[in-house]
Amino acid sequence: MPLVTFDAETYYDREYSLTKLTTEEYVRDPRFELIGFAIKVDDAPTVWVPQEQAETFIREFDWSNALVLAQNTAFDGAILGWRYGVKPKGWVDTLGMSRALFPHARGHSLKVQAERMGVGIKGTEVENAIGKHYADFAPEELARYAGYCINDVELTRSLFMQYMELGFPKQELKLIDLTLRMFIEPTLVLDKPHLQDHLETVQAQKFILLMAVKSQLDLPDVTSIKKALMSGQKFAGLLENYGVEPPIKTSPTTGKPTYAFAKSDVEFQKLEDHPDPRVQSLVAARLGNKSTIEETRTQRFIEMADRGAFPVPLRYYGAHSGRWSGQDKVNLQNLPSRGPNAKQIKRAIRAPEGFVLVDCDSAQIEARALAWLAGQTELVEAFEKKEDVYKIMAEAIYEIPRDQINKQQRQVGKTVILGAGYGVGHMKLQLFLKTQAGVDVSELEAKRIIDTYRARNYRIRELWQTSEEALYALSVGQSMPVDEQGVITAIPKAGLTLPSGLYLQYPGLRKVYVEDRKRDQWVYTSRGVATYIYGGKVVENFTQAVARCVVAEQMLRISKRYRTVLTVHDSVVALVPRDEAGEGQVYIEQCMSWRPKWAQTLPLACESGIGDSYGDC
Repeated sequence: MPLVTFDAETYYDREYSLTKLTTEEYVRDPRFELIGFAIKVDDAPTVWVPQEQAETFIREFDWSNALVLAQNTAFDGAILGWRYGVKPKGWVDTLGMSRALFPHARGHSLKVQAERMGVGIKGTEVENAIGKHYADFAPEELARYAGYCINDVELTRSLFMQYMELGFPKQELKLIDLTLRMFIEPTLVLDKPHLQDHLETVQAQKFILLMAVKSQLDLPDVTSIKKALMSGQKFAGLLENYGVEPPIKTSPTTGKPTYAFAKSDVEFQKLEDHPDPRVQSLVAARLGNKSTIEETRTQRFIEMADRGAFPVPLRYYGAHSGRWSGQDKVNLQNLPSRGPNAKQIKRAIRAPEGFVLVDCDSAQIEARALAWLAGQTELVEAFEKKEDVYKIMAEAIYEIPRDQINKQQRQVGKTVILGAGYGVGHMKLQLFLKTQAGVDVSELEAKRIIDTYRARNYRIRELWQTSEEALYALSVGQSMPVDEQGVITAIPKAGLTLPSGLYLQYPGLRKVYVEDRKRDQWVYTSRGVATYIYGGKVVENFTQAVARCVVAEQMLRISKRYRTVLTVHDSVVALVPRDEAGEGQVYIEQCMSWRPKWAQTLPLACESGIGDSYGDC
């Protein structure tokens, strides 16, 4: 198919720009104006098409068999798709390719990529176009702008060719296309009335939390309460008033001590169960007021519902492991499934008329992949035979027959199987058991449980050590096999091999002495920041990456028959015609149970649900 490289230039000003708006907001905004675009077909000379010729050119051009390439195709493709109805054979972008090839780079802009690969220099003419409509350009200004746009197209195509010469996997190009289609060719619809009801509920919940705090504090009004909660310093003072020492952490950006008041901070989470109910109320109000993610996210979805079908904004290779992440200020990876807001936004994401959604999750895939990679044969066999591995673990922990394991003991077994596979210590396991299993154990008991897990799963423990040795091998330029299946190999100057044909990378890998740990520690450089790494963490990295490779190949199989509209963690959501819902669900489960050629002995299983909305699945 012809490779069509495309770059659009559009009107922007200080308020109407991609720095102020999401891509979806910007392209669908009434202020949108195409100034012109540059286009290159294969090796033919790049052509500039000004505004007055643009629509005719786009309507008459044969896109049907083309592979459309841009630097940021979510943007340029949205213009072509939403504004002009273009549906090519495939979409691809150098932005996604760069993220996969250089996952730890500080940036992936066209300027950064061009300099990194030595393909040329990106111009700056766009800076002179701020606030200018097409009619405002003098002929010589438009000519310079055209030259700037043509240069961008040349740089983009050169980058693409270099990336392909580096061996960028063709299968990954298909995944980029699938990801971009979720956004550029949207099919899902948003239920605005449901979102509006949910927004009112969230706002009422927040007010109740504020009133609970107001009864504790000598503050005159709600505004004063909000300021106290929003300020880290003032909130710390409120905790100190109740005899609580504010938790502290080291800022990953500044390296200096800062308050650990984020929802993800473990020490802050502990305060939710503080014995003083006043502290519990204070922390609950802080979490409900400081983190307005549910409120702002719901409002954003309402606004999108007014503008049309829901473009699913997923970032291809958003994580080191290759998994997808959210973007465009919408993170579908962390929509709440538990708590007071459970599945409310998910229920607002609906299939179009005549279709249903099938959400299929690869069950326990990380635990399965870890056991398989380590060669922990008896655990692999238990998964293969569909035995209850959580009860098996609980049986070993409590030393009682499997048929006598109760629900809480099984939950402990589950937490250990899912949480202890990457070298976690007994103190962290103690916290996991409390927060995830609802079980309080002593430090001594937590250590006994960890020791039981490690003794029973000795091959997994050995894999941590082998992975530590792999770090050394990479640092001195040696190759070595890592896992028992021959999937992961340490390759000097490249990293750890993955089934996708890409690599897990640890640039700048070195050992440094860490004063507060009183020992040497492996570190590598990620986005300019020194990042700690150790054997267990390496195992976590490549286990998650292998799980991603499995799900990615399964998603490609599903897409041969049904439109895939979303992937979250290890699940795939597909659109199925309502009149073949049952048949479609069976097919999708077959795809999600299918084993890739490189993993024929990996025990896989899946669970699926079906519904009119994502939340109903």
